[in-house]
Amino acid sequence: MKNSYLKKAGISSLLVFTVIFMSYCQEKPSPPMTAEGSINGADITVNYSSPAVKGRTIFGDLIPLGKVWRAGANEATIFATSKDIKVEGKSLPAGKYSIFVIPGESMSTFIFNKQTGQWGTQYDESQDAIRVAVPSGQTSTLTERLTYDVLSDGLELKWEYGRAKVKIE
Repeated sequence: MKNSYLKKAGISSLLVFTVIFMSYCQEKPSPPMTAEGSINGADITVNYSSPAVKGRTIFGDLIPLGKVWRAGANEATIFATSKDIKVEGKSLPAGKYSIFVIPGESMSTFIFNKQTGQWGTQYDESQDAIRVAVPSGQTSTLTERLTYDVLSDGLELKWEYGRAKVKIE
């Protein structure tokens, strides 16, 4: 009788472990990503969730032009700087900020918001630290997953065929 109970418990444990393992092995729809770099001595880090295009039209369809977009998936994208910086000539003190974007065909607005830790769709305009307008446009190469890159002179966002870059000094 003991052997029968132990056998059933062992099989049940194995099944539970298998289900848990398989759920972790599946690709997440919007995996967490980090972009890091240094600009003029300031350590810059961007933590975001990276959704995929999956054959969809992103800008102008899934993400409407001219409206605030959370610039990632899941929790709000977090931008951190170790030192005071200038973004497109505007001062941004050292610290952490949520990034939102208002996408446009030829110009987009990057918003650095003082509120952090919220779900990405929870945007409070009264918490904006700065807003900067930057040129945006199309590339000829598809970027399947939303990508942030910290470059030597700024932060670039690419997804689908869209691209925008803010200058940082």
